[in-house]
Amino acid sequence: MSRNSSREEWAAQIAALDSAPARKEPITVGRIVGTALALVEAEGFDALTMRRVAAALGTGPASLYAHVRNKADLDDLLIGTLSREITLPAPDAAGWRSQVVDVCGQLRDQFLRYPGIARAALNAPPANLDTLRMTEGLLALFVAGGVEPRKAAWTIDAVLLYVSAYTFESSLRGSVDRSEMLARLEMLPASRFPLVTAHASSLNSGEGHERFEFALRLMLDGLG
Repeated sequence: MSRNSSREEWAAQIAALDSAPARKEPITVGRIVGTALALVEAEGFDALTMRRVAAALGTGPASLYAHVRNKADLDDLLIGTLSREITLPAPDAAGWRSQVVDVCGQLRDQFLRYPGIARAALNAPPANLDTLRMTEGLLALFVAGGVEPRKAAWTIDAVLLYVSAYTFESSLRGSVDRSEMLARLEMLPASRFPLVTAHASSLNSGEGHERFEFALRLMLDGLG
């Protein structure tokens, strides 16, 4: 073989590198969950379907079902993944209430990052190991505070339901223009709405997540 023909063959091999089909990254549960979360973060939970996730991964829905049984199973995996991000503190008998508020605040922030995903939390059965880890951690905080186990269990159910409701409502309403709300309340006739007009500023008060923490502490303080 001549030197020239050898170079031609070498050039052909180099050219073939660009034309060779790229190897597809395998479909895994982790990739499915990550893609689903990115979709929810960008477009909201209503946009999440198995077909949309499959399209984003460059495959068909049937490929997903080999790893995730159905949409409900995917929802459960999403909530488990977000629950895994929650830092659970070592129980403090003196500060357990603040610790519970902090854990709920972490979960709130996770849900707010992915608009509407609280719907998945409301539907998810308590069988995911990551969500059960959070339940275990919360129960440890209540028990450390001397709360009777049944009261603790019922309160955990209530506070987690509140987190879901709070974040789901936020996903529906978006940010609230409190100045506009106050102006509308103050426009009401005092003769028909004497208390609402007199206390319009209180009805419209609260910065950031002040109301969220107020409601949580109200529930926790009721335990005695």
